[in-house]
Amino acid sequence: MKELSHDEAVKLVYKLTPQIKEYDDFMYMGVRWLPYTMFFQHPDYKSDVINTDALGFRVSHNGKREIKVSSHNKINTTNLIVGGSTVMGTGASSDQYTLSSQLSKIRGEDWLNFSCRGYNARQEMLLFLMHKERFESIDKVIIFSGMNTLSLEGLPSEYASDNGRYYYSFEFEHYMNKYNEDLTNRKNGYSDEVTGRNIFSKVKQRIKDAFEEENPVDKKIFDSGENVIERVERAADETLKNLRVWKSLLVEHGSKLIFIQQPLASWTKDIFTQEEKEVFHAIDSCPNNFWRLFGHILGKEMHMVFSDRVREGCRKLEIPYFDMNEEIATSSYCDDYIFVDRVHFNDYGHEKVSETISSLIDKIDF
Repeated sequence: MKELSHDEAVKLVYKLTPQIKEYDDFMYMGVRWLPYTMFFQHPDYKSDVINTDALGFRVSHNGKREIKVSSHNKINTTNLIVGGSTVMGTGASSDQYTLSSQLSKIRGEDWLNFSCRGYNARQEMLLFLMHKERFESIDKVIIFSGMNTLSLEGLPSEYASDNGRYYYSFEFEHYMNKYNEDLTNRKNGYSDEVTGRNIFSKVKQRIKDAFEEENPVDKKIFDSGENVIERVERAADETLKNLRVWKSLLVEHGSKLIFIQQPLASWTKDIFTQEEKEVFHAIDSCPNNFWRLFGHILGKEMHMVFSDRVREGCRKLEIPYFDMNEEIATSSYCDDYIFVDRVHFNDYGHEKVSETISSLIDKIDF
């Protein structure tokens, strides 16, 4: 395909999938920083494509009424679908096409969209912990996840933490270290600052700042320095570690916990539609750091390394496990146009995947 400049690629993405511009506007309107989970979606956002409630959760719709986390009556039994941007619904042309909305319509029961773009497994669990008191009875909790944790584990080792790697790892280090620099520059100091032993570090930092030309937001991050097998194993173990916590947290709610490995287009399909090929080419021509982290995990050989490890862990935890890559690969719609990028669906894709999820629920003997 024709080589594209960054601007040409962005324009082509918006031409092929016009709703994505709304998601980019939503994402880049500024980060809403929060304690514990670090960030979350903006509350009370309204548009023809995306709407969030008073807490920042995306609104679900069953075709007759809106279903919101913020207005949930805790005495009523509900269901949660948990995850990152795929559950949030990136790629859907409106709230009515997200997985939670489609499940609400198909199954005739409320499904809350309990998700945030960019969250890893630990943040998904912490988000529930922060809102746990809003619920009494939760029938089913589906964690439709995996790819964020796997992709983010491709961040360079200097951004690793004891609790996994996470979105905004670089930004966290960079801007929080600014505070440390401010400490050395404050008017009234303590300890080494008082004795003057810190003067050299101040001068050194000022020289560094004077020659710092690149906007930190423009820093490019790649996954090329990471051992891919170790990365996949870390991501699987981090996923299982948090599933173990989920199982404990849900006991008092009487919930049925299900884990569904979210699909990656190249793990799911061998042949792509022309529309999918064009949009993948456009995205690859203007990647952000998140997409750059997929470079070494696109191959099908990585699929089973990750999936088998999580599958076995779920078996030991007695948590029903399904791999949506396998489910789509053997479905009647596999050859259809369902992806708007490597991990997100168009409206038709949301509809068909929701039908598949519903059929999987019915197969489980709880």
